[in-house]
Amino acid sequence: MEVFPVNQYDPLMPGIVMAMVAIVHVFMAQFAVGGGMLLCYFQWLAMTGRCENARLFVHGYFKWLVLISFVAGAATGVGIWFTAIQVSAPTIGQMIQNFHWIWATEYLFFLLEIIAGYLFYRYHERISDTACLRLLGMYAFAAWMSLFLINGIISWQLTPGGWIEDQSLFAGFFNPTFWPSTLFRTIVALTLAGLVACVVVNTMKELDQEAKRKLINYAAHLLVPMVAMPFLGVWFYFMMPTDSQGWVAGGSPAMTLFLNIAVGASLAIGGYAFVGLYLQKLYINGATATLLLLLAFGATAGGEFVREGSRKPYSIRYWMYSNGIFPHEVAKMREEGCLADDPYPLRDGTPVAGEITTRGAKVFRRQCAVCHTVSGINGVSELTVTWDADQMRMNIAKLQHTKPFMPPFAGNAEDLESLVRYLKWFDERNDEEAEKPFEEATLKTNQKWLDEAGTMPLSLPGETSLQAEEGEK
Repeated sequence: MEVFPVNQYDPLMPGIVMAMVAIVHVFMAQFAVGGGMLLCYFQWLAMTGRCENARLFVHGYFKWLVLISFVAGAATGVGIWFTAIQVSAPTIGQMIQNFHWIWATEYLFFLLEIIAGYLFYRYHERISDTACLRLLGMYAFAAWMSLFLINGIISWQLTPGGWIEDQSLFAGFFNPTFWPSTLFRTIVALTLAGLVACVVVNTMKELDQEAKRKLINYAAHLLVPMVAMPFLGVWFYFMMPTDSQGWVAGGSPAMTLFLNIAVGASLAIGGYAFVGLYLQKLYINGATATLLLLLAFGATAGGEFVREGSRKPYSIRYWMYSNGIFPHEVAKMREEGCLADDPYPLRDGTPVAGEITTRGAKVFRRQCAVCHTVSGINGVSELTVTWDADQMRMNIAKLQHTKPFMPPFAGNAEDLESLVRYLKWFDERNDEEAEKPFEEATLKTNQKWLDEAGTMPLSLPGETSLQAEEGEK
């Protein structure tokens, strides 16, 4: 097995660092996709004479925002790759190994998006309306194909479907949640473009309020597909694994909270857009449009948090745990220890008391650091501060039973004891207690709890967590 060290950013958990980059990227990238579609629509309105200021909107204003979002989306996309390999290189490796041709194809569409967008930006004043529409259509199609292809890969992480049995590229890409998430993201892209357009129209000082209202009402047409969001959301929910459904439906308070934020914000935007902008054809000022856009950002953040969190305890459902360990490796690591193939020293300045706490810090980095800090956001020392040493040993040994959204502890009795000593030392700073020799009775008890817990997760493909627990009994 290949081992990659996790870079720790205490007091920020590594996942938060990646999420901050990823949410901005998703927001910008989806706006760029929807922006291309909106540009096509307004170019068509201008060509057919349906909206007298549509050409001014396309050629004078909106192209700048698409360009900005395009550049920002590309930059944050690189940022995702950079932070991902710092946090979970094994997951990225699996995604590239299994979908390298999909990634390569996506890069070709990305190149087409760049070329078409630049040609329109550079030459729109010198070419015909028809040529402009063709370039914008090319840009919109290439941008949407990037969404289409990347969504197949990230939805595979949650619902790999038939890929688990035969590693078929087709089965993995067109997985159970592919279509509902692709359609949902397409509507989100249209929504973001429509909301940004409402903000931009309010900056056009050469237009009076009536002219702005007409442009806003046309932009609101892109918000109408939001009425399909609840149906797509329900479709996606029923395609999720049973225990993932449980996390978002109340099993994990954080995921339920973020789901409610995403749903509530989406309902507020959709209701205002459909009734006020589309049906009543109201004018919306810049402040209100900006508020709706901020709500959309909140909905995006909440939705991405739920999508990521509902995979637990996996980073690739049923295939790789969130800490980069494969399920089939757990039994071997229970015998050999989790550091047998880990040659990496601790980072300079990592506080430890001696040999045992050094081992414990390495065990923490190997098994916990992707999702936790030692002390900080989601800090293990804070989460376990009320546990005594024996309670900590048992709870960690039986981790998949203690916390079903976490993977089994993948280490031997000595690894477990080292981790407990390290966490206790971090809180108490008692060097003598932390570094005293292991007691044989304690190691036997640790092994007993590890054996009772088993090496399997609580859910496997095609079964619920309850069925898995009954199977172990």
